[in-house]
Amino acid sequence: MMGPAHSLSGAAAWLGAGAVASATGYPMPWPVLVVGALICAGAALAPDLDHKAATISRAFGPVSKRMCEIVDKLSHATYKATRMKGDSASRKGGHRTLTHTWLWAVLVGAGASAMAIFGGRWAVLFILFVHMVLAVEGLLWRAARVSSDILVWLLGATSAWSLANTLDQPGNGADWLFTGPGQEYMWLGLPIILGALVHDIGDAITVSGCPILWPIPVGHKRWYALGTPKVMRFKAGAWVENKVLMPAFMVVGGLCGVVAMGWV
Repeated sequence: MMGPAHSLSGAAAWLGAGAVASATGYPMPWPVLVVGALICAGAALAPDLDHKAATISRAFGPVSKRMCEIVDKLSHATYKATRMKGDSASRKGGHRTLTHTWLWAVLVGAGASAMAIFGGRWAVLFILFVHMVLAVEGLLWRAARVSSDILVWLLGATSAWSLANTLDQPGNGADWLFTGPGQEYMWLGLPIILGALVHDIGDAITVSGCPILWPIPVGHKRWYALGTPKVMRFKAGAWVENKVLMPAFMVVGGLCGVVAMGWV
């Protein structure tokens, strides 16, 4: 899928998680619901850091472009080192390999939680800033593309600062779910994991499929492209994505948000 659909699916997924949390006795304070949805929307773009034309690869100027080159090479090297006889030997580039797996999603999310715990407020602000910028790029992509990068970065920075201040208020969710001493903001890794997994699922329903299960082998392939039956797949950016899936994400996300807030 394309960036806007990925971001919308990420936001809807976290709102859905909020509805489930409310139903199971762990309701999210409204700041956690809002911040988590924005982080998840941003994180749903992150797996494409292995592609030079992706939104995330140009979102932070030369820094993200260089990171894209590194991740692409790392992903390609991992593919070559771990492929089985059923996997293509002529693959070029690392797009839709390492960063499109469940293991990558878990490691990145766990790393973010560790940063939040051990890095303190500045680490939390950094995590929020990165994902706010990505959320703006994904959810407000029309406006973002005609704006300068600096304006988007300023919006991301001010949003991160404001949201962190809101979460820090008693009862607003800095310690949601993980309440032990020093575990504030440990939950930040959860929307990051969810966003990456939702991205992978979104790619799995397109024509190329997605190797979500790596490194678990399927048959003679370690990089098995998981997906729906081929007759149900579509090309990224096709009408079904823009006319069916994106409106569905907005409706489902809105309904889940209402349930998560306890308004029904």
